[in-house]
Amino acid sequence: MTTIADPIIGSWYKDLENNLKFKIVNIEDDSDSIEVQYLNGDIGEYDHESWYASTFDYIEDPEDWSAPFDEIEGDDLGYTDTDEHRPNLEDVDIEDYLD
Repeated sequence: MTTIADPIIGSWYKDLENNLKFKIVNIEDDSDSIEVQYLNGDIGEYDHESWYASTFDYIEDPEDWSAPFDEIEGDDLGYTDTDEHRPNLEDVDIEDYLD
């Protein structure tokens, strides 16, 4: 069996032959490079020929997809920060904008 799954940045795959899960992090067409990051944090690279000769298939994001990023805190997995560049409407004097 060979891969029929096209490489898509941000998508997760499983190497059915070696039971490895990885995510595509970059594709460089100029250098024929498909860069991946494995669930254990290791970085790898394939060219298009080796990609399609392998046994990769799409998978859903693994339950612990943040495993390669040890420094990430649980609270950092979702975006909860307020936008500090947006003015606080309580501090804005509407008269300054009317003319």
